[in-house]
Amino acid sequence: MQKYKSLVLPFAIVVGLLFHGYAAFLKPIVPYLIFSMLLLSFSSINIKNLKVSFLDIWLLLFQLVVSLGCYLLLRPFDEIVAEGVMVGVLCPVASSMVVISCMLGANRERVTTYTLMGNLVVAFVAPIYFSFIGTHVTMPFDESVLLILSKVTPIIVLPLLVTTLFQYFLPKTNNVLIKYQGFSFYLWACTLTITLGQTIDFVYLNGKGNGLVILWLVVASIILCIIQFGFGKFIGKKYGDTIAGGQSLGQKNTAMGIWMAYMYLHPLTSIFPAAYSICQNLFNSYQIWQYNKKTTYLRFNDSV
Repeated sequence: MQKYKSLVLPFAIVVGLLFHGYAAFLKPIVPYLIFSMLLLSFSSINIKNLKVSFLDIWLLLFQLVVSLGCYLLLRPFDEIVAEGVMVGVLCPVASSMVVISCMLGANRERVTTYTLMGNLVVAFVAPIYFSFIGTHVTMPFDESVLLILSKVTPIIVLPLLVTTLFQYFLPKTNNVLIKYQGFSFYLWACTLTITLGQTIDFVYLNGKGNGLVILWLVVASIILCIIQFGFGKFIGKKYGDTIAGGQSLGQKNTAMGIWMAYMYLHPLTSIFPAAYSICQNLFNSYQIWQYNKKTTYLRFNDSV
């Protein structure tokens, strides 16, 4: 079964392309899938080992500084493209990043720390940016923060809280979760199929008459995807975890990005995180294929 994991993304794209119109009907189950996926993934984490490192700080600084810098740099050329790039870089790390990173060999506590910290920091910083960028600049800061936190907390913080309670008060239940931890990948696969279907459906419905802007947003998403994974790996290597660095910075919660774009910016800006979703998952599929190829080769050499 391991060798088929790299085929999940191509399968998700094909299914999403063929049945994109049905993705909206399945959208309500996505938060439950993510919660279940993280519940399994967090079950083996020792909460005492969650510590903020300089790697986390560098990655967060990149997100906050580069997102605003790109907006200011691109604004004179096109406001929509500038907003799209800004929200795409600022977009918090994907909750599924923990699953993929650990599958590729990253430290579970390290990527969990950044998942929690990255989402919470963005929840407080994004409203500051949106107070002078976009279409809802008059929204009160506290209202904006609570709105974003309401999207982040149930699917990021709650699973960690539940698994921590299980570890202390229901260890046998927690051991059952650890036993079935491998199922988190298949929950991720289901989530990916639904979200990609939504992405494809969105581009299909909103692409007419805006070809040039969409083209620039797609090109920008490809460039920023390469830059963020590349810079993340570069910084991660300096702190002993290349995979954690690359995935933490490169793998985005594009569903949150699309929601923020719709909520605060011009609707077309959501094309950037939508296109980014496909880019990052193509790269993840390639990484899984490479990792499986490498581990198969090592097992073969060990058996000889």
